[in-house]
Amino acid sequence: MILYFECFSGISGDMSVASLLDLGADKQVLLDALDSLNIDGYKLEIDTSSKCGIFGTSFNVALADGRHPDYIGENDHYHHVSEAVDEDSSKAEEEKDTEVEETQNNKSEKHNHSHHTHRNLADITKIIDESGITDNAKTIAKSIFGFIARAEAKAHNKTMNEIHFHEVGAVDSIVDVVSVAVCIDNIGISKIAASTVYEGTGFVQCAHGIMPVPVPAVVNIFQESGLNMRITETRSEMVTPTGAAVLAALVNIDELPNDFKIVKTGIGVGQKDFPNANILRTMLIEETKKKAV
Repeated sequence: MILYFECFSGISGDMSVASLLDLGADKQVLLDALDSLNIDGYKLEIDTSSKCGIFGTSFNVALADGRHPDYIGENDHYHHVSEAVDEDSSKAEEEKDTEVEETQNNKSEKHNHSHHTHRNLADITKIIDESGITDNAKTIAKSIFGFIARAEAKAHNKTMNEIHFHEVGAVDSIVDVVSVAVCIDNIGISKIAASTVYEGTGFVQCAHGIMPVPVPAVVNIFQESGLNMRITETRSEMVTPTGAAVLAALVNIDELPNDFKIVKTGIGVGQKDFPNANILRTMLIEETKKKAV
């Protein structure tokens, strides 16, 4: 069996988790794993949603102050698409009733990892290593964070040890990355492939000013990993560094078999509105061999 990521509408961390849950990853296993991280300051919102009439699962990390982050970067970057810069950018999905699946509320001094804390990669690694997730999930999560850290360090001309992430070290980022790792481990598929990844165009506003899409961290991850990208006319950021790092850490097959059966499909619904459906589709596929004549 092969797990296939179909990225015709880009990819982000939350879309990846949502698609894997929709594909069949065990939600309770995920909730138990996140509880073992001993971090607080957030609520999970897992719901059924749709884009362009296509229904699937949505996964959001709502922070204690009400923010729904859509980008992670170094030194408190919030790369929301600026309407002043990009008039055609996607607007946030309208607020809807969601099921709050889990609230992390550990107030102990030992484990009070606030989302206002700046952390480096060693801090994040310690949180992952001290959690109760499987060794395989820990390895996957640390690999994803490694791609992000290297990309941000290169973008800011620093060493990995010098990078102190606000958002990468924050609750939302840890939850997204660890959730992907736990879901992949739970599904139990080791062969993973991805389509060409579609990205938008335009600009995003960040702490350092206005950046072009794709943002430098995404470019660096694609350069390191050799993933295939296609720039579209959609004026919005379609690929986040977390999404790019997920693929960079997971994909280990260059091509799909010529003939295969689709065993199961998962739909992860994104939070932006594009002309096309903002979804991430994952598939479990099984190679079929033609009978000899």
